[in-house]
Amino acid sequence: MSRIGKMPIEIPAGVEYRFENSIFSAKGPKGSLERPMPGGIKVREEEGKILVERESDSKEDRSFHGLARSLIANMIKGVSAGFEKQLEIVGVGYRAAVKGAGFELMVGYSNPVMMDLPTGIEVEIPAPTKIILRGIDNELLGDFAAKVRAVRGPEPYKGKGIKYAGEKIRRKAGKASK
Repeated sequence: MSRIGKMPIEIPAGVEYRFENSIFSAKGPKGSLERPMPGGIKVREEEGKILVERESDSKEDRSFHGLARSLIANMIKGVSAGFEKQLEIVGVGYRAAVKGAGFELMVGYSNPVMMDLPTGIEVEIPAPTKIILRGIDNELLGDFAAKVRAVRGPEPYKGKGIKYAGEKIRRKAGKASK
């Protein structure tokens, strides 16, 4: 049995959920999410906790058991507390600024790069070299944070670029002179 799949999911106060026709929906103080689940998955509630079970012991059902539990746990956490990703900008003259419905990155290109925010994602720029992204959908948030990082990924010689907060950049030695 899947080690992740058999762990129960706590239901925080103020969160409601429904599981009908293989579609799981959760509603909480931060918003609501809906997602289709893989076939062969059953969801039941016991003592204020959600238990994710599989209908059969087939290879396909076993492979989706832990995935379905993780997706449901992320939805429950998202609608109750939300998710946050922090990015740091390293480099002389590199900075970010909020502009209209999105934000602008100045990271060494001849023109600034404009990033439009997807629906459900909020941005906060407390310092010119720090970006904080918040949202309730963990998958959408991680995907957008990866797109922002890909605008100018950190390079290995000086570490200049956009990186996740706390990310270790593996440095290379420069040319050795005689």
